[in-house]
Amino acid sequence: MSITPTPTLIAEGSERAIARAISWVENQHPQALELLEQLNGKCPIIGVTGPPGAGKSSLVNALVLYWSSKGYKTAIVAVDPSSAFNLGSLLGDRLRMPGLFLDPKVFIRSLSARGSLGGLSASIIEVCDVLKHAKFDRIIIETVGVGQSEIEIAGIADTTLVVTVPESGDEVQTMKSGVMEIADIFVVNKSDRDGAEAFANHLKKLAHYKTANDGWEIPVINTVATDAKGIEDLSDAISAHLASQNNIQNLSNLYAERAFRLIQRQKMKHIPLNQLKEEIAMELDKGHFNLYRFAKKHYDN
Repeated sequence: MSITPTPTLIAEGSERAIARAISWVENQHPQALELLEQLNGKCPIIGVTGPPGAGKSSLVNALVLYWSSKGYKTAIVAVDPSSAFNLGSLLGDRLRMPGLFLDPKVFIRSLSARGSLGGLSASIIEVCDVLKHAKFDRIIIETVGVGQSEIEIAGIADTTLVVTVPESGDEVQTMKSGVMEIADIFVVNKSDRDGAEAFANHLKKLAHYKTANDGWEIPVINTVATDAKGIEDLSDAISAHLASQNNIQNLSNLYAERAFRLIQRQKMKHIPLNQLKEEIAMELDKGHFNLYRFAKKHYDN
């Protein structure tokens, strides 16, 4: 039996209501906007990004288990690559974080990136607004790990972790500056491997030169996520950063762009997408389709 998500049910922590609300915003349900207008809440957002194979999911698993042991409620949003066939998430919640899915203090949701070049789901802001209203203590967003194009996570996250491994040594020299500059904390995971200490020292020098204007000295934390080593130090670093910074400028930019899209969507809601597809198919069949003339015909009406 399906459940209708309400602000009260979400605030009470009903997992079914939270899950249904997220499905509503992902699929642009007709009642989603009305629901979102009634939500309100605050909760720090931790972004976790880095190249594939860095052990991001293992790190999140260990970090959230630590927080859970301290009594914190955490929501995890794992943004996965999109299926080319149904735009769904290719990786399941239980597959990614087996140690957490039965923990009553943890909520996990996998979202599809659905072609977003920045590594985040197009509905990530709305999803986070649902989770904030549900009164979680922390929200973690783990990106798909597509590399340098993930810098948009810095706009929504209060603290961004860039996860690397010792073998990334030479890559740091050639990484585009975008990903390196969004780091509030560097994590050298799998630091029991050869070369970890030398690589961490290299990152510390890099972090020193990239010290933010607000004076935050970017820490470099060595971890072995599978053994929970360094996780307490990482948690302390996250808490210190959250206490030190202000994300209003980033959020104002992000919300301005999102507001533009919401207004645009409302203006366009009288033009059914299927109708556009049919009209375009007819034009293509005639052999003289021009995208810009076609669009102009609709926004001039």
